[in-house]
Amino acid sequence: MSCEVCQSALVAQSLRDGSSLSFCPKCSHIERDLGSAPANHRDAAYGGDPGLDRVRLELTWRGLVDAAPLEPKSRVFEIGFGAGALLARFAQSGHTVGGCDLDQLKVGVNETIYADGLVFNTGIEDVTPPAEGFDLVYGIHVIEHVVDIHKTVESARQLLNPGGRLVLFTPGGDSLSAKVFSDAWWLLEDPTHVRFFSIRSLTALLERHGYTDVRVSRALYDNLTMEGASILRMFRGKRPAGGVLASTWSRIFATLIAPAALVLRFLIPRWRPTLVVTATNPHRIATK
Repeated sequence: MSCEVCQSALVAQSLRDGSSLSFCPKCSHIERDLGSAPANHRDAAYGGDPGLDRVRLELTWRGLVDAAPLEPKSRVFEIGFGAGALLARFAQSGHTVGGCDLDQLKVGVNETIYADGLVFNTGIEDVTPPAEGFDLVYGIHVIEHVVDIHKTVESARQLLNPGGRLVLFTPGGDSLSAKVFSDAWWLLEDPTHVRFFSIRSLTALLERHGYTDVRVSRALYDNLTMEGASILRMFRGKRPAGGVLASTWSRIFATLIAPAALVLRFLIPRWRPTLVVTATNPHRIATK
């Protein structure tokens, strides 16, 4: 089996419970087969607590704005917009917004995002680029789920104007927290996480598809419940089907742990579980 990024041979990376991931020695990319590294499903994306979700949304918004500052009345596109909360913030800030999401089908979605007629209920691979491109295309915890990462980043580039920026948030398989928590690492709880990028593999992927000025950092504030959830996964024998943060007390525990986790992340940046990449489209690809 070869690495989906650099085509080097993958090797087995054993986890503490006897399960294993497929690791690329050349670019540190990780691929995951559920037969070798199974997980319990999470019924709710972020723990199911509205308060936690609001905090996460606000921190993600600030992270996006810092990663790719926009001129007034820019054009913004989200890959996998979910309920549309982030896109609605951009719309309310005076930007033209668009996005794609295969699963939402207008169910529970903020209607604000449909005003510009640029929302597609498809995967990004099936989006026809409009005549006028976008200044920012972003995906928040999307690329670890998709079937074909090459089609995803190529399709994103086709949507960008010259000089437009791509921003992606994704779990970092090369983080120190992933190594320390091993099979208990919270980001392994979601069975739709089929890959984990490293700084090297994410950079290599985007440069291969013609992006320039690729910059990867580790987010301080993203996934703030990771440490508490991972500790619970480590010491609980039976992991609940709804996810380790399914109960109120477990979410309270993860929240109480968060301040100490922030200190650890500040002192040891490689501990941080999320990679943030920004990259530039140097020119517009002609569509067929």
